[in-house]
Amino acid sequence: QVQLVESGGGLVQAGGSLRLSCVASGSIFSINAMGWYRQAPGKQRELVATATSGGITNYADSVKGRFTISKTAKNTVYLQMNSLKPEDTAVYYCNAENSRGDYWGKGTLVTVSS
Repeated sequence: QVQLVESGGGLVQAGGSLRLSCVASGSIFSINAMGWYRQAPGKQRELVATATSGGITNYADSVKGRFTISKTAKNTVYLQMNSLKPEDTAVYYCNAENSRGDYWGKGTLVTVSS
C-alpha cells in the first residue's frame, strides 16, 4: 500500500504561482511513477503532469511551459505552477503507480481568481 498526502493549495490571483507537494509513505520502494491530476467543478478528472522513476515527464498541453513537475529519488513529488489562470482552478490530486495499481491522495484545492 502507498499513502499520499498533498499540500500547498490555496487562493492565488491570476498570473501568480503556487507549489504543490505530495509525500508518499508505505511501499514507496515499489513506486514506478508519480503525478498530478486535477478535477474542476462539473468536469472529469484530468492529467496535469507525471514523472517516472526514470525521470521521464509528461504534461497536459494546457499546462506546458507554465507547470513543472519534479520528483525526488524516494517519495516526494512537486508541482510548480506559474502564470496561473482562472481555468486552473480545481482540486489537485497526487497519484502514484506501482505494479499493484494506482493510489490517490485526498486532494488539495487550488483557486485562481481573475
